[in-house]
Amino acid sequence: MERIKIDLPEHFNFSTIIKIRITDLNYGGHVGNDSFLSLIHEARQQFLNNFGYSELNIENVSLIMTDASIEFKKELNYKDEIKTSVAASGFDKYGFDIFYKLEIINDQNLILAGKAKTGMFCYDYQNKKLMIVPEKLKHTLCND
Repeated sequence: MERIKIDLPEHFNFSTIIKIRITDLNYGGHVGNDSFLSLIHEARQQFLNNFGYSELNIENVSLIMTDASIEFKKELNYKDEIKTSVAASGFDKYGFDIFYKLEIINDQNLILAGKAKTGMFCYDYQNKKLMIVPEKLKHTLCND
């Protein structure tokens, strides 16, 4: 069976700490795949907010997710503190990729728990059409 392999960038220009809540757990007692996607959504929001952006207001365009890939490495459990690092790259005319590295903080050690990538397009929700990536957006997200 072929597996998803995500090649992370060497440099991440943002990271945040997210603590796993009881509501993030599934029937198996660990973070479910839907909650894992929610964790990277939260990290993306914090990443964008760090630059004064939101998904609906980013240099006069909005963002829409086109795809998501997750590579699970280790279970996440209740009360785990997760360092989530975020970086944007792969810019083209209409979009870019956002990469995520999730690591469990364990007595000052970091244990890789997962990698993820989301494809993001610049979008005009009112007119339902793709927009060109603003140059300032590319410069801001890549050069912090």
